[in-house]
Amino acid sequence: MPETSRTDFLEVLRILISRGVEFIVVGGVSAVLQGAPISTFDLDVVHSTDRKNIEALLAALEQLEAYYRTQPAKRLRPHISHLSSPGHQLLMTRFGPLDLLGAIGKGRDYEHLLAHSVQLEIEPGVTIRVLDLNTLITVKEETAGEKDNAMLPVLRRTLEERSKKQ
Repeated sequence: MPETSRTDFLEVLRILISRGVEFIVVGGVSAVLQGAPISTFDLDVVHSTDRKNIEALLAALEQLEAYYRTQPAKRLRPHISHLSSPGHQLLMTRFGPLDLLGAIGKGRDYEHLLAHSVQLEIEPGVTIRVLDLNTLITVKEETAGEKDNAMLPVLRRTLEERSKKQ
C-alpha cells in the first residue's frame, strides 16, 4: 500500500465539512477525540446514503484524490453505487487512509447511529459528529476482531473516567 507524504485527518474532515457531507466519525479517531489513549492509522466514518449526500461525498473524494487501497496502481475511484451500499470502501487520500462505511456492527447505518453520536468542536468553527463511547464499545463487542478485543479495555476505562468527571 503506498504511503502518503503525511497523514492529516483534520484536513480530511475539513474537506468533508466544506462539501456539506453528513457523516459520523467512528472507530479509533472517535475514541481518541473522546480521550482514549490509543493509536489509529485510518479515519473511519459512517456516511448518510441519501442521494444528495452521496453527491457531496463524491465531490469531497475528488478533492481528496481518493482511490481504493486494494489496487493502488489502478487508482480506482468509488462511484455512487459503491457509496450507496452498506459496505466498506477502504480508500487512500492525499491526506491518508479513509474508510467510508455504509454500516457498522449489526447493520447500524448513519440514520441509526445519529441518535448515538455527539457533536465535538475539533477546532474553532469545525464541529463534527462522533459516535459516543457507549455505542462504540457495543459495536466493537459485536465485531470482536483481534484489534477490537485489544481496544475494548481501554475504551471501557476511558468511558469510566469520563463518567466520573461528569
